[in-house]
Amino acid sequence: MTEKATYAYGEEICSWLSLKHDKSKPQQISRLNNMKIVQVDYGHDFFAILTDEGQVLACNLKSEWGMNETLRLINRSNDCFKMIACGGEHLFLLRQDNNFDQRTGYSLSSYERMIHIDKPKNFKRIVCGFDHTLSITYKGEIYSWGDNNCGQLGFGDGRDRFGNIQLGLGDGRNRNTTRPVAFPNADLATFQIKDIVAGHQYSLFLFKNGLLWGCGSNSHGELGLGDFNNRSKLTKIPIKNVQQIACSKFHNFSLAYDGSSYYAWGETKSGKWSSPRKLGGHPTSFSAASAMILSSPITFGLTSIIRSFGSHDSISYQSESLLRLFDNRDSYDLEFIIDNKHIKACKCYLKSASEYYRRMFSGNWSENDQVIINDYSYETYYAYLRMLHTGEIQINHQNIAELVDLANCYGDKRLMKHCKTFIWNDLNAQTMPSYLPLIIKYDMKEFYDKLSRITIKQVLPKVADSIRQNNKKSIEFLKWFYDQ
Repeated sequence: MTEKATYAYGEEICSWLSLKHDKSKPQQISRLNNMKIVQVDYGHDFFAILTDEGQVLACNLKSEWGMNETLRLINRSNDCFKMIACGGEHLFLLRQDNNFDQRTGYSLSSYERMIHIDKPKNFKRIVCGFDHTLSITYKGEIYSWGDNNCGQLGFGDGRDRFGNIQLGLGDGRNRNTTRPVAFPNADLATFQIKDIVAGHQYSLFLFKNGLLWGCGSNSHGELGLGDFNNRSKLTKIPIKNVQQIACSKFHNFSLAYDGSSYYAWGETKSGKWSSPRKLGGHPTSFSAASAMILSSPITFGLTSIIRSFGSHDSISYQSESLLRLFDNRDSYDLEFIIDNKHIKACKCYLKSASEYYRRMFSGNWSENDQVIINDYSYETYYAYLRMLHTGEIQINHQNIAELVDLANCYGDKRLMKHCKTFIWNDLNAQTMPSYLPLIIKYDMKEFYDKLSRITIKQVLPKVADSIRQNNKKSIEFLKWFYDQ
């Protein structure tokens, strides 16, 4: 995506959109001109897009949805949505009033029909596996429904409680009822849930204490438990300090990130890994990590990457010279040491590329051949040093906070500009809690106007709804307001 346009690349997706695939360049999707995309997800032969205005557009290869090989707006009347999730054959939509809707191209005759799911429970996140769905409420409660043939719903039994009714339509046997996931012990319930992902026939649950739990199919080692036995109860996966997780609804592998390294387990191109394995090669995203273990990489929907240097010719030219000075054991006079890992570099070049390093190596550190870095992770510092040699930086949700701090500390205006561009493009009501501390700490006044517009348009209506539903909250809000 650019600021005003969105593009597609690939023979299959271009055919869905009636675009001519060209191997040399991506194709502009004119239907999305001047639209801000906040989420992308995909199912079997279809994909869906959510805009910052709450609109949902979808494209489907099959005739059942009546898309006719083009993107179609599928919002009903004035409904606005804040999140989408695609299963194998169905699409869930979370409305801004927290009601669920769903659509499918296989059980129904047209994408125009929408079905309401259960009673609203103030869901803040929904994810879909191929045939099952997981959700988190604002209270931290976890619910699941759909196919349970491998125990992926975490109910503690292996029975196919919901059969194959992945859409929760109900057939008189209460199959459309969302049920809370069963915790194996009372202590686990006290920890706050951080994230959930749904795989092909399994589920992963990440808690804020950094521990990862899973249930469901494990025939390919996708639960990382050292064996190939299914689990119908939540079981702890032997990996600690996990920050983020990812998996695919069409594959049998899992990925985790602990702040410095990526881990993988399950079915890979190198065989079945029944336990988590640390990936080498410094992958900088889940997409890059998937490329190392699969024959074809997966982008996991919308992947936020901003490249600060876009000229392939220039990068090729630099790769012939400057990259030889970076992390090259045959040509270095300096090592950065981070978490017992080493990054090799040349002082002379760093001094010419950065005012910060010029001052550093002109002072007391001029004779040092080793510099210990304690304030930043290895992955972040590696990415920054590589940027100084290539002009290119990859920014994502994992490293943005560290990169902003590094740019501020090192006085790197170019890096700070790229970080601000990343935040600006990713800033919305859902991401605001993550970025607000950075904006305040580093006094990014250029964001204040956008924050005000998001607050007025998206946040305050939710506050008003909450107050209407609870009189006590209205009193608490008034007290806070007048105290201010």
